[in-house]
Amino acid sequence: MADVEPGWIKVEVAYALPYEQAVLETPVPRGTTAMEAVRRSGVLERFAELDEGQLDLGVFGEAIGGDRLLEQGDSVEIYRPLEVDPREARRRRVAGTKRGHP
Repeated sequence: MADVEPGWIKVEVAYALPYEQAVLETPVPRGTTAMEAVRRSGVLERFAELDEGQLDLGVFGEAIGGDRLLEQGDSVEIYRPLEVDPREARRRRVAGTKRGHP
């Protein structure tokens, strides 16, 4: 990330769909929260399906609240809801393996 003005930091806001990924480098004032960075990044306008009030966020794979203050180089991740419960997905994989191998 390139240098920014004093009092500002650069962060990334990332959102991924199965067919598209967006990683938006976003300069923000020091003291910016994760949710403020999401708003400033333009990701909410780019992906109309995102509901600001329902977002699950993380930084480098760790779940966070929207009020978490960001630091230089943080990557705010917007998580999509699971489509299948992980336990159910595992059951399906195991069942498929058993069918394929007597």
